[in-house]
Order: sequence, then structure tokens, then C-alpha cells
Amino acid sequence: MPEGVPAPGDDVGADAMEIVARLVGFGHALRHEGLPVGSDDVVTFCTAVAELTPSDLADVYWCGRSTLVHRREHLAVFDEMFRQYFLGHPAPARPEPVSTEPVAQGLSGTVNVPDSEPGEQTGDDRPMVLGLQASGVEIQRDKRFAECTPEELAALRRIMARIGLEPPQRRTRRRQPDPSGARLDIRRMAREAMRLGHAAPELRRLSRSQRPRPLVLICDVSGSMADYSRNLLQFAYSMRRAARKVEVFCFGTRLTRITPALDRRNPDDAMKLAAARVLDWDGGTQIGASLDTFVRRWGRNGLSRGATVVVCSDGLDRGDPAVLADAMERLSRLCHRIVWMNPLAGDDVETLPNTLAMSVAGPFIDSLQSGHDLDSLESFALKLPQIG
Repeated sequence: MPEGVPAPGDDVGADAMEIVARLVGFGHALRHEGLPVGSDDVVTFCTAVAELTPSDLADVYWCGRSTLVHRREHLAVFDEMFRQYFLGHPAPARPEPVSTEPVAQGLSGTVNVPDSEPGEQTGDDRPMVLGLQASGVEIQRDKRFAECTPEELAALRRIMARIGLEPPQRRTRRRQPDPSGARLDIRRMAREAMRLGHAAPELRRLSRSQRPRPLVLICDVSGSMADYSRNLLQFAYSMRRAARKVEVFCFGTRLTRITPALDRRNPDDAMKLAAARVLDWDGGTQIGASLDTFVRRWGRNGLSRGATVVVCSDGLDRGDPAVLADAMERLSRLCHRIVWMNPLAGDDVETLPNTLAMSVAGPFIDSLQSGHDLDSLESFALKLPQIG
């Protein structure tokens, strides 16, 4: 507990509504300071305080710290705001910056996989609160990832963490009421006719209901994809957070399922755990063997049935082209669509890159995308409902 929090027994307020308003105001104050505090967090905070002693500031502090703080670097901001809001301490004067090192914008963590990102160390053990300082990094959304500086990559990954994603939809056999549907709801109309007697019922219509289509991402993390794999993995993490029916695999010379590793609220923890599972990071490339493993182990068991499969690779393969052709042919029969995201395509997504693997896989690809910069990833996220 920070210095200055009083001992148990200090009175915060007697009226219940006043206490709730006070607690909600504290959540708004934290959000104003840049902490990602949502309405559900504030409700959990108020519920936790109600279970303890609202008049005890020690209980209020620990309830707030447990429910409103999600990252270790936010503790310093939380402690300072607690002192100002509940104890009436004046806000400290803002010190003059002593370092010219730019701090990237954003509230989300940066990708740190498998090695530490250069240029993100602060030089001491004090936590760095992101989003409270102006950034000196100018973001070019059409700049290739391979040409970006470490600071630009860190900022781009934070932007990618906030990309909105609408998964593709598929029609189910179930039907739902729809005024513009093509099929009449005879059962509902009959029930209304029996209830109304001689009065004619209104026309009721039905349409097919829709559900999110499963997504499968298979990302190349070999040495030739070193400039793009970490950014594509961050994009896969964002997709997993936006839509739950997303499976993510990584491959170099072998295939590794990393979906459970991405189910972390902290992107840094998710990336580190994913890197620990992938043993062939920045190694060789065996696209055909990896896709063959996916089809035999997961695809045939229903994971790819009706799914949109996105293969993220530059197509620089050292494996057997016949194995790749056979795996692509079997995968195309199992899934709904095959999308190939190749950074070498650049802005020209109408022509396949001139590699042997892309020539072999070309007849089975339904859509070619790039993914070489932030603009191409955002464009892919917008077109995904139509592609899938």
C-alpha cells in the first residue's frame, strides 16, 4: 500500500449512494489519466468494496488495485491518483524530460518475441507509463515493416492491437424472424390467426440466421519472414481477441499450435508464451510438410471444416513441391476459402510472387493478400467479411 494511506477505521462516507458515486468518480479519474478502466471494471470495483468495509480506505485501496489495475506499469499512476482523489494530496509538478528518447504511443503492450525489442529499455527499474507523454515517432502506415525502425515497429504493433475485426459470417440452417425474409413464418401466422379469431394475421417472414465463420491462421516464422512474422503474430493476437473462433498456428520446419498461448489479456505475456512454444523460430522453411501436418492432425478432425484458412508466408520454401501441392489440394477440399498473405506481393495483389511454392499453391488460393505494412493489414481486416 502506498505511503499516506490511513489505517483502518477512517470514515469515507455514510450514505451508500454517495459512496458509489465516489467510487465511480475514481474510476473516471483513472480513465482520464490514461488507464484502460472499463465500465465492467468499475462495477467489479464497487461490488468488491461492498463486500468489505467501504469506510476503510485500506480496503478501498486493495479492492481498486485488484480490479482496476491490469498492468504492473499502471501501479504508479493508480497510487498517485488514489492519494489525490481520496486523501486530497496535491498533484505533483511535472518534471522536465531528461531524455530525448521517443516514447511510443498507445496503451497496449508491445510485442517482445522471441528476443527483447531494441530501443524499449528505459535505463532503470522505474515503470514506464505509456500514453502519458507525446510521441516523437511519426507513423507511416504505408511503410514496409522491413524498413521500419524499432520505435516505429513498437508503435505500429500498438496500433494493430486496436484494429477492429469483423469475422466472416456463414448462414446456418436455423431461421430467425426477419421482416424482409424470403420465407413465410407459417407457424407464427397460424398461432396469431387462432388468437385473433376472424381477423387476418400480419405476414411474418423468416431468414437464415448467421454465425461467425471459423478462422485459421497459419503463420510462417522462418528466417526469411523475420521482418514480418512478429507483426503478423501481433495481428493474429488481435484477431483472436476480436473473434473467439480463431485458431493460430506457427511453422518453420514444423507446425506448432499457439492458440492457447494467445488467450492472455496482456499481449506481452501472450507473445512470450507463444515464442516459448515455437522451437523453430527464425529457422528453415517447410511449407508443404507443415500444411500436411495441419491437414492430417487438425483439418481432418473438423478444425478446418467450413473455415477460412489464412496462410501467412513469403513462399520461400525448401521443401518438396509435390508435398505442398498435395497438402494444398486436400486443404482446399476441407475448408471454405484459402487466403494467402504474402508480404512479397506488396501492393500488387493481382499477381502471384515469382517463387516455386507460390506457383504450386496458386491454383488452390482463393484470395491473395499482402500484409507488408499497416495499410495492407487494415485493408485485409475490412475485406475479410467479403473474402470469407
